[in-house]
Amino acid sequence: MQYRLFCSILCAGLTLGAAPLLSHEFWIEPEKYQVNSGATVVARLRNGQEFNGAEQPYLDHRIARFEVIKGGSAAPYEGRMGDMPAFSADKTDDGLTVIIHQTQPQTLTYDTWEGFQAFIDHKGFTGIPGQHNARRLPDAGFAEQYTRYAKALVAIGSGEGSDLDTGMETEIIALANPYTDDLAAGFPVQVLYQGNPRPQVQVEVFAKAPDGSVAISTRLTDSQGKSVIPVLPGHTYLLDAVVLRPAPEDKDHVWESLWAALTFAVPLR
Repeated sequence: MQYRLFCSILCAGLTLGAAPLLSHEFWIEPEKYQVNSGATVVARLRNGQEFNGAEQPYLDHRIARFEVIKGGSAAPYEGRMGDMPAFSADKTDDGLTVIIHQTQPQTLTYDTWEGFQAFIDHKGFTGIPGQHNARRLPDAGFAEQYTRYAKALVAIGSGEGSDLDTGMETEIIALANPYTDDLAAGFPVQVLYQGNPRPQVQVEVFAKAPDGSVAISTRLTDSQGKSVIPVLPGHTYLLDAVVLRPAPEDKDHVWESLWAALTFAVPLR
Protein backbone atom coordinates (compact mmCIF):
# COMPACT_ATOMS: atom_id res chain seq x y z
CA MET A 1 0.00 0.00 0.00
CA GLN A 2 2.77 2.47 0.95
CA TYR A 3 4.73 1.64 -2.20
CA ARG A 4 1.62 2.16 -4.35
CA LEU A 5 0.94 5.49 -2.64
CA PHE A 6 4.54 6.61 -3.17
CA CYS A 7 4.38 5.73 -6.86
CA SER A 8 1.03 7.50 -7.23
CA ILE A 9 2.33 10.69 -5.64
CA LEU A 10 5.52 10.58 -7.71
CA CYS A 11 3.51 10.09 -10.90
CA ALA A 12 1.18 12.95 -10.04
CA GLY A 13 4.06 15.27 -9.28
CA LEU A 14 5.78 14.56 -12.57
CA THR A 15 2.68 15.02 -14.71
CA LEU A 16 0.90 17.87 -12.94
CA GLY A 17 3.88 20.10 -12.25
CA ALA A 18 4.23 21.44 -15.78
CA ALA A 19 0.68 20.84 -16.94
CA PRO A 20 -0.65 24.16 -18.27
CA LEU A 21 2.81 25.16 -19.53
CA LEU A 22 2.07 22.93 -22.50
CA SER A 23 -1.67 23.68 -22.43
CA HIS A 24 -2.46 20.31 -20.89
CA GLU A 25 -6.09 19.57 -20.19
CA PHE A 26 -7.43 17.84 -17.07
CA TRP A 27 -10.56 15.71 -17.24
CA ILE A 28 -12.64 12.94 -15.71
CA GLU A 29 -12.69 9.81 -17.86
CA PRO A 30 -15.38 7.25 -16.94
CA GLU A 31 -14.45 3.66 -17.72
CA LYS A 32 -17.96 3.35 -19.18
CA TYR A 33 -20.20 6.30 -19.94
CA GLN A 34 -23.29 4.07 -19.79
CA VAL A 35 -23.85 1.40 -17.14
CA ASN A 36 -26.77 -0.64 -15.86
CA SER A 37 -28.62 0.43 -12.73
CA GLY A 38 -26.81 -0.86 -9.67
CA ALA A 39 -23.52 -1.30 -11.51
CA THR A 40 -20.27 0.18 -10.26
CA VAL A 41 -19.20 3.45 -11.89
CA VAL A 42 -15.44 3.76 -12.31
CA ALA A 43 -13.71 6.92 -13.51
CA ARG A 44 -10.13 8.08 -13.91
CA LEU A 45 -8.63 11.53 -13.55
CA ARG A 46 -6.40 12.34 -16.50
CA ASN A 47 -3.99 15.11 -17.41
CA GLY A 48 -2.62 15.41 -20.92
CA GLN A 49 -3.05 16.65 -24.45
CA GLU A 50 -5.34 15.84 -27.36
CA PHE A 51 -7.65 13.70 -25.18
CA ASN A 52 -4.79 11.37 -24.22
CA GLY A 53 -3.13 11.68 -20.86
CA ALA A 54 -1.56 10.19 -17.78
CA GLU A 55 -3.81 8.81 -15.08
CA GLN A 56 -3.83 10.75 -11.81
CA PRO A 57 -4.36 9.22 -8.35
CA TYR A 58 -6.76 10.27 -5.64
CA LEU A 59 -4.77 12.73 -3.50
CA ASP A 60 -6.94 14.46 -0.93
CA HIS A 61 -4.56 17.41 -0.42
CA ARG A 62 -5.01 18.33 -4.09
CA ILE A 63 -8.82 18.15 -4.05
CA ALA A 64 -11.00 21.16 -3.28
CA ARG A 65 -14.27 19.49 -4.26
CA PHE A 66 -15.19 16.00 -5.48
CA GLU A 67 -18.91 15.27 -5.72
CA VAL A 68 -21.54 13.06 -7.29
CA ILE A 69 -24.77 14.82 -8.28
CA LYS A 70 -27.99 12.96 -9.02
CA GLY A 71 -31.37 14.61 -9.44
CA GLY A 72 -30.02 17.93 -8.20
CA SER A 73 -28.69 16.46 -4.94
CA ALA A 74 -24.93 16.46 -4.37
CA ALA A 75 -22.96 14.01 -2.23
CA PRO A 76 -19.24 14.34 -1.51
CA TYR A 77 -17.02 11.57 -2.81
CA GLU A 78 -14.22 10.29 -0.59
CA GLY A 79 -11.66 7.84 -1.91
CA ARG A 80 -8.46 6.44 -0.48
CA MET A 81 -5.09 8.13 -0.83
CA GLY A 82 -3.34 6.83 -3.92
CA ASP A 83 -6.40 5.19 -5.47
CA MET A 84 -6.13 4.67 -9.23
CA PRO A 85 -8.75 4.82 -10.63
CA ALA A 86 -9.50 7.81 -8.44
CA PHE A 87 -13.28 7.25 -8.49
CA SER A 88 -15.35 4.12 -7.90
CA ALA A 89 -18.97 4.14 -6.73
CA ASP A 90 -21.37 1.22 -6.40
CA LYS A 91 -25.08 0.99 -5.59
CA THR A 92 -25.82 3.44 -8.37
CA ASP A 93 -29.40 4.54 -9.00
CA ASP A 94 -31.10 5.03 -12.35
CA GLY A 95 -30.64 8.37 -14.11
CA LEU A 96 -28.03 10.85 -15.25
CA THR A 97 -25.10 11.16 -12.86
CA VAL A 98 -22.89 14.25 -12.84
CA ILE A 99 -19.39 13.85 -11.39
CA ILE A 100 -17.44 17.01 -10.59
CA HIS A 101 -13.84 17.43 -9.49
CA GLN A 102 -12.24 20.73 -8.52
CA THR A 103 -8.53 20.83 -7.75
CA GLN A 104 -6.70 22.96 -5.25
CA PRO A 105 -4.84 25.83 -6.96
CA GLN A 106 -1.29 25.14 -8.09
CA THR A 107 1.35 27.41 -9.56
CA LEU A 108 3.92 27.27 -12.32
CA THR A 109 6.64 29.64 -13.45
CA TYR A 110 7.22 30.63 -17.06
CA ASP A 111 10.95 30.70 -17.74
CA THR A 112 10.42 32.25 -21.16
CA TRP A 113 7.81 34.46 -22.79
CA GLU A 114 7.45 31.95 -25.62
CA GLY A 115 5.88 29.37 -23.32
CA PHE A 116 3.24 31.83 -22.13
CA GLN A 117 2.62 33.08 -25.67
CA ALA A 118 2.04 29.51 -26.87
CA PHE A 119 -0.54 29.03 -24.12
CA ILE A 120 -2.50 32.21 -24.82
CA ASP A 121 -2.42 31.55 -28.57
CA HIS A 122 -3.68 28.00 -28.10
CA LYS A 123 -6.56 29.05 -25.88
CA GLY A 124 -7.61 31.97 -28.07
CA PHE A 125 -6.88 34.85 -25.68
CA THR A 126 -6.46 38.30 -27.18
CA GLY A 127 -5.04 41.43 -25.60
CA ILE A 128 -3.05 39.55 -22.97
CA PRO A 129 0.43 40.75 -24.10
CA GLY A 130 -0.81 44.34 -23.92
CA GLN A 131 -2.22 43.80 -20.43
CA HIS A 132 1.01 42.11 -19.37
CA ASN A 133 3.11 45.05 -20.57
CA ALA A 134 0.72 47.63 -19.10
CA ARG A 135 1.19 46.00 -15.70
CA ARG A 136 4.98 46.24 -16.20
CA LEU A 137 5.44 42.54 -15.69
CA PRO A 138 8.65 40.73 -16.70
CA ASP A 139 8.85 38.69 -19.90
CA ALA A 140 10.26 35.69 -18.02
CA GLY A 141 10.30 34.28 -14.52
CA PHE A 142 6.68 35.14 -13.73
CA ALA A 143 4.17 32.77 -12.14
CA GLU A 144 0.65 31.64 -12.98
CA GLN A 145 -1.82 29.93 -10.65
CA TYR A 146 -4.08 27.34 -12.25
CA THR A 147 -7.20 25.55 -10.99
CA ARG A 148 -9.18 22.76 -12.67
CA TYR A 149 -12.97 22.41 -12.76
CA ALA A 150 -13.86 19.08 -14.38
CA LYS A 151 -17.25 17.50 -14.95
CA ALA A 152 -18.36 14.16 -16.45
CA LEU A 153 -21.81 12.91 -17.45
CA VAL A 154 -22.59 9.22 -16.89
CA ALA A 155 -25.84 7.46 -17.80
CA ILE A 156 -27.06 4.86 -15.32
CA GLY A 157 -29.90 2.68 -16.53
CA SER A 158 -32.24 4.94 -18.50
CA GLY A 159 -29.81 7.85 -18.09
CA GLU A 160 -32.70 10.29 -17.78
CA GLY A 161 -32.02 13.65 -16.21
CA SER A 162 -30.21 16.89 -16.90
CA ASP A 163 -26.97 18.69 -16.13
CA LEU A 164 -27.02 21.76 -13.91
CA ASP A 165 -25.04 24.71 -12.62
CA THR A 166 -22.98 23.14 -9.83
CA GLY A 167 -21.67 26.43 -8.48
CA MET A 168 -18.07 25.92 -9.55
CA GLU A 169 -16.34 29.19 -10.37
CA THR A 170 -16.27 28.25 -14.03
CA GLU A 171 -17.93 25.32 -15.76
CA ILE A 172 -19.47 24.01 -18.94
CA ILE A 173 -23.14 23.07 -18.62
CA ALA A 174 -24.76 20.56 -20.95
CA LEU A 175 -28.09 21.95 -22.15
CA ALA A 176 -29.13 18.55 -23.52
CA ASN A 177 -28.78 14.98 -22.30
CA PRO A 178 -26.34 13.19 -24.65
CA TYR A 179 -27.77 9.77 -23.74
CA THR A 180 -31.49 10.45 -24.24
CA ASP A 181 -31.91 13.51 -26.47
CA ASP A 182 -31.82 13.86 -30.23
CA LEU A 183 -28.46 15.44 -31.09
CA ALA A 184 -28.88 15.54 -34.86
CA ALA A 185 -28.65 19.34 -34.73
CA GLY A 186 -25.71 19.26 -32.32
CA PHE A 187 -25.03 19.26 -28.59
CA PRO A 188 -25.85 22.59 -26.91
CA VAL A 189 -23.73 23.83 -24.02
CA GLN A 190 -23.27 27.00 -21.98
CA VAL A 191 -20.03 28.27 -20.46
CA LEU A 192 -20.25 30.06 -17.10
CA TYR A 193 -17.84 32.11 -15.02
CA GLN A 194 -18.87 33.10 -11.50
CA GLY A 195 -22.43 32.11 -12.38
CA ASN A 196 -22.64 34.33 -15.45
CA PRO A 197 -22.51 33.41 -19.14
CA ARG A 198 -19.16 33.83 -20.91
CA PRO A 199 -19.84 35.42 -24.31
CA GLN A 200 -17.50 35.14 -27.29
CA VAL A 201 -15.04 32.70 -25.72
CA GLN A 202 -13.33 29.68 -27.21
CA VAL A 203 -14.50 26.15 -26.50
CA GLU A 204 -11.98 23.54 -27.59
CA VAL A 205 -13.57 20.27 -28.72
CA PHE A 206 -11.78 16.92 -28.60
CA ALA A 207 -13.74 14.15 -30.34
CA LYS A 208 -12.46 10.59 -29.90
CA ALA A 209 -13.65 8.06 -32.48
CA PRO A 210 -14.17 4.34 -31.75
CA ASP A 211 -10.72 3.60 -33.25
CA GLY A 212 -9.08 5.98 -30.74
CA SER A 213 -8.28 8.75 -33.20
CA VAL A 214 -8.98 12.28 -31.97
CA ALA A 215 -10.27 15.22 -34.01
CA ILE A 216 -9.76 18.69 -32.51
CA SER A 217 -11.77 21.80 -33.33
CA THR A 218 -12.86 25.04 -31.68
CA ARG A 219 -16.17 26.84 -31.34
CA LEU A 220 -17.08 30.30 -30.05
CA THR A 221 -19.86 30.97 -27.59
CA ASP A 222 -22.57 33.47 -28.47
CA SER A 223 -23.74 36.51 -26.49
CA GLN A 224 -25.35 34.18 -23.92
CA GLY A 225 -22.27 32.01 -23.49
CA LYS A 226 -23.88 29.23 -25.52
CA SER A 227 -22.55 27.09 -28.34
CA VAL A 228 -23.76 24.07 -30.28
CA ILE A 229 -21.17 21.33 -30.72
CA PRO A 230 -21.43 19.00 -33.74
CA VAL A 231 -21.29 15.42 -32.44
CA LEU A 232 -21.22 11.92 -33.89
CA PRO A 233 -22.68 8.66 -32.51
CA GLY A 234 -20.12 6.30 -31.02
CA HIS A 235 -17.72 9.10 -30.10
CA THR A 236 -16.59 10.40 -26.71
CA TYR A 237 -16.00 14.10 -26.13
CA LEU A 238 -13.90 16.44 -24.03
CA LEU A 239 -14.86 20.12 -24.06
CA ASP A 240 -12.47 22.66 -22.59
CA ALA A 241 -12.83 26.40 -21.86
CA VAL A 242 -10.28 28.47 -19.95
CA VAL A 243 -10.52 31.74 -18.03
CA LEU A 244 -7.33 33.82 -17.75
CA ARG A 245 -7.41 36.76 -15.36
CA PRO A 246 -4.91 39.05 -13.60
CA ALA A 247 -4.03 37.96 -10.09
CA PRO A 248 -4.66 40.27 -7.13
CA GLU A 249 -1.70 42.56 -6.51
CA ASP A 250 -0.88 40.99 -3.15
CA LYS A 251 -0.17 37.57 -4.71
CA ASP A 252 3.20 36.13 -5.72
CA HIS A 253 1.72 34.92 -9.02
CA VAL A 254 0.63 37.45 -11.65
CA TRP A 255 -1.95 35.46 -13.68
CA GLU A 256 -4.67 32.99 -12.74
CA SER A 257 -6.13 30.40 -15.12
CA LEU A 258 -9.34 28.48 -14.46
CA TRP A 259 -9.90 25.41 -16.63
CA ALA A 260 -13.43 24.08 -17.19
CA ALA A 261 -13.81 20.62 -18.72
CA LEU A 262 -16.80 18.47 -19.65
CA THR A 263 -16.65 14.83 -20.76
CA PHE A 264 -19.49 12.74 -22.15
CA ALA A 265 -20.25 10.15 -24.82
CA VAL A 266 -22.76 10.02 -27.65
CA PRO A 267 -24.16 6.49 -27.94
CA LEU A 268 -24.85 4.66 -31.15
CA ARG A 269 -28.54 5.00 -31.93
